[in-house]
Amino acid sequence: MIRFKLRIFQSLNQNDMKIVVLGGGESGCGAAYLAKKQGLEVFLSDQGSIKDHYKQFLTENEIEFEEENHNEEKILNADWIVKSPGIPKKADIIHKIHDKGIRLSSEIEFASEFTDAKIIAITGSNGKTTTTSLIYYILKNDGLNVGLGGNIGYSFAKQVADEKYDYYVLEVSSFQLDDIQNFRPYISLLLNLSQDHLDQYNYNYEEYALAKFRITENQENDNFFIYNKDDEMSKNILEKLEVKAKMIPFSTKEKLPEGGFVDDENIVVKMKEKFSMKIEELSLLGNHNVANSLAASIAGKILEINDESIRNSLMTFQAVEHRLEFVTEVDGVKYINDSKATNVNATYYALESMKNPTVWIVGGVDKGNDYTEIEELVKRKVKAIVCLGIDNDKIINFFRDKKEFIYDTSSMEEAVKISKSLAKKGDMVLLSPCCASFDLFKSYEDRGQQFKEQVLKNK
Repeated sequence: MIRFKLRIFQSLNQNDMKIVVLGGGESGCGAAYLAKKQGLEVFLSDQGSIKDHYKQFLTENEIEFEEENHNEEKILNADWIVKSPGIPKKADIIHKIHDKGIRLSSEIEFASEFTDAKIIAITGSNGKTTTTSLIYYILKNDGLNVGLGGNIGYSFAKQVADEKYDYYVLEVSSFQLDDIQNFRPYISLLLNLSQDHLDQYNYNYEEYALAKFRITENQENDNFFIYNKDDEMSKNILEKLEVKAKMIPFSTKEKLPEGGFVDDENIVVKMKEKFSMKIEELSLLGNHNVANSLAASIAGKILEINDESIRNSLMTFQAVEHRLEFVTEVDGVKYINDSKATNVNATYYALESMKNPTVWIVGGVDKGNDYTEIEELVKRKVKAIVCLGIDNDKIINFFRDKKEFIYDTSSMEEAVKISKSLAKKGDMVLLSPCCASFDLFKSYEDRGQQFKEQVLKNK
């Protein structure tokens, strides 16, 4: 039986505690701001350049900072270091911090020390943003006093500093969970697992999975852990892991005595009472979103939100931007923006959701993708492949013998133009890249925005 590690760290009850924040983005600036408001000595360091509006924020709040440098003497003299999730754990400065035995935390860990609010934390390889946004919407729609943060929205730490929310709904990544000690959500959700970011976990899938499972490591028997009973890796880990929280499963494949499941054409949540609604009434498309809706509904029932309120939220929720986002319909062709799909598993869900012949735009920075996972779906659902990237050889070579029509493009304008020429009335054009965006775009948001602009340009 695997037990989570016991971590020993310095107490908060020290007025002269020195806090160092690494990273000058949203989470880093928020953590520095919270430390300042708590009367702690704080210094922020970013080895890259800090955006102007964050520099202005730090200056206005009299927070000492540096950019394009790490003052190691100052950093390694800290009592507690808060690391932004974008800093690789293999970075040289991180090794030095560990060697000195300084407490190293993520923003979610740091901020959670300063709030008594109930935290609902969501992790998983895919669907985190959608499910986090949906749970927030359910709570907000029911009139609860709730904040949204983590990997989405505004800094959790800044909200803790300025707001008095009773609940926080947080999207949490494995990188944030790598650096927790006490973080203890009231409700934690692990949606699914697939091979992603393995370069940060010694190319070991189980090591990555265990990082995700840290979301429940500090939970006690008065907390709740919602998990996917259909997920093979989760099943394997749970056979070896000791979880203290009350475990509540969801499944789209089998009926359960307790938890969330599909019964004919309905989603059902069976706990103290039974909640159900028709799948066709859900606002979100696709089987994966049936699973996400089940997980969100379980969280709602734990918080004793009434059935009508949950049903109303599930019917009216709008998909998050860049995640299976309906853009428009032109000449009977529907255009879908799924730019946030940066791995094969995410694109699997997108292709599975397509109900009509699909022109698929794919490509970017490959993260060791194995396209066999989507091979059958592509054969069944895709009429043409439009590759979008600087180097599309891997995709072209894999699908060369499986699809007759494959096109090689290196700009969004060209990709959309070719897609429009291929799609006929009743078809769909899907941007679901499987890959990171940094070869041609600033981010997946930039990629999705350019897709929408090009689609709408000649509407």
